[in-house]
Amino acid sequence: MEPVDLAAHLRVTDPAVGLRAAETLRRLAERVEAEHVAEARRLGWSWEQIGEALGVTRQSVHAKYGKESADVRAVRGSGAQGGR
Repeated sequence: MEPVDLAAHLRVTDPAVGLRAAETLRRLAERVEAEHVAEARRLGWSWEQIGEALGVTRQSVHAKYGKESADVRAVRGSGAQGGR
């Protein structure tokens, strides 16, 4: 896979294109985070360790992902075309 200069690709003159790109990146980031949180939990990481790695409190990461729940499953299941 070739390295990509995302900043260069996101410099567009049409705000609609830029906003769609930002939304796609946001969904991808959420999905990647959910996958890694789930993997960390499978490996026995504490909520405190996960929160520290993400730069948030253990309470906030637990509130978001604690119920291995609809939150994690929904984020995992939503692809680039998936929605909220």
